[in-house]
Amino acid sequence: MEKLIDALITHGYYVWDDFLDPKSVAQLREAIPSQWKQARIGRNEDLVKATKIRSDKIQWIKRDKEVAVDHYLDLMEEIRLSVNRYLYLGLFEYEAHFAKYEPGDFYQKHLDSFQGQENRKLTTVFYMNEHWSEGDGGELLVYDLDDQLLEKVPPVSGRLVVFLSEMFPHEVLTSHINRYSIAGWFRINGVRDNLLDISK
Repeated sequence: MEKLIDALITHGYYVWDDFLDPKSVAQLREAIPSQWKQARIGRNEDLVKATKIRSDKIQWIKRDKEVAVDHYLDLMEEIRLSVNRYLYLGLFEYEAHFAKYEPGDFYQKHLDSFQGQENRKLTTVFYMNEHWSEGDGGELLVYDLDDQLLEKVPPVSGRLVVFLSEMFPHEVLTSHINRYSIAGWFRINGVRDNLLDISK
């Protein structure tokens, strides 16, 4: 956790390899849903499908009887408490969904937080892609606000990416395999307004 905090303070983002061990990843992968919804983008009542911008599918996560999911959410709570302790961000709650990118799916460059609606403060992306190899696509590209590429992150199994939502535009390159992740956001206290169904 210290490396995460130090990286967020110094760089604003962190790539955490082996966040979960292979057994835990396998258990979480078993909880991947069989039913999916087409991801959408927009504001409140104007939420619309926008497959020219993004083409992934999602399913929102809630605490239930899935032990692996609850364990993952417990770990996110540990991150929330630690970040609040050292960075004073006032993170209040965490929301997340499974994301599935089928071959040909992508997500164009975007920010997770809009001006005047900055309720998402810290983004997380966790990958569950066993045997991913170069050529499978689906990498996460992370930019700074000057549009300079900072990281090209392969979506390998067990890897967690954490970054400040307002500071890092990012995109998902076209996937050539079924690519699975959990996208999540720590929010500050406020009215839930369904700004975006953003996934990674």
